[in-house]
Amino acid sequence: MTPNFKNGLTLAAIAFAATSALSTAAFAREEIRIVGSSTVYPFTSAVAEQFSKAGGGKAPIVESTGTGGGMKLFCGGVGVTHPDITNASRPMKKAEFELCQQNGVKDIIEIKVGLDGIVLAHAKNAPEFGLMTEEVFLALAKDIHDENLKFMPNPHKTWQNVDPLLPDTKIEVLGPPPTSGTRDAFLELIMEKAAKGFGGYREMKDADEANGTKDYEKVWKSIRQDGYYVEAGENDNVIVQKIEANPNAIGIFGFSFLEENKDKIKPIIIGGIEPTYENIANGKYPASRALFIYVKKAHIGVIPGMKEFLAEYVSPKAVGEEGYLVDKGLISMPKADLEIATKNATELIPMVIPEK
Repeated sequence: MTPNFKNGLTLAAIAFAATSALSTAAFAREEIRIVGSSTVYPFTSAVAEQFSKAGGGKAPIVESTGTGGGMKLFCGGVGVTHPDITNASRPMKKAEFELCQQNGVKDIIEIKVGLDGIVLAHAKNAPEFGLMTEEVFLALAKDIHDENLKFMPNPHKTWQNVDPLLPDTKIEVLGPPPTSGTRDAFLELIMEKAAKGFGGYREMKDADEANGTKDYEKVWKSIRQDGYYVEAGENDNVIVQKIEANPNAIGIFGFSFLEENKDKIKPIIIGGIEPTYENIANGKYPASRALFIYVKKAHIGVIPGMKEFLAEYVSPKAVGEEGYLVDKGLISMPKADLEIATKNATELIPMVIPEK
């Protein structure tokens, strides 16, 4: 049989075009494009500024889209029209990883850049009081149960309704929307942990494990929608401004924003532990979390400056104990974590599929 050279050449041309599409298109964009978490945004922006000053190339474009929104953009595909890096204030979810794979984003590099804490804070002139995680849950959960383990819509209107020793002021909490990594971390670090302390939720959790249902997860992830929790958008600075103007309001955001605005607001102590650099770094503060960036390996070597940008991000002068990101509120990682981050950033080691 005579080979069909025409078809063979056509297939070869298609294959070549597919493999070189990124390389060809990328020359239309000379700067790194980064999206994602509003919490990680100021840290990545600072690294971008240092990178540009050091002559690494054009200043990267950094956008604050929220962790969830950033993941959608990042996982949209490979090529010049898609972001190179996404910031995240929580680990990438299994569903997001699978979306990336479906859209051709195969090799993803996960780099932990530091630690942060989920902070509840109010205005400087607000009355002093602390909260237990269980009290936060009773104030903000969509449904709670009574002493007979009967579930009902959350009836609490004031903090004193939650606990007689708390102020007799309306519950008014300004927090991030569902697309935010800060919202995800708040739910997992405070709401889920607190739910385990109530009998009805423990029974629900046991039933889920026995029956393969997800009622417990649905309940602890459900925030009330009757006006006592207000979604204030992805811009944490807006939350700061609103709670500064209203002494009865409480805001939820990352520790770095507390540090940047400590002349205007003060933290609420959670579980008897104050959100300080030391308490978050050593894990004593109950709402501590890790911060990440995710990188497309396919864009490295094509989009100018990617390797140099990653090297700057994990350098001791950036994320070390006396680094310039620590001055901005980032909590530096333990030495072992920093070594892993550096290895991933320099050896470009792809992550494995997340467990959940």
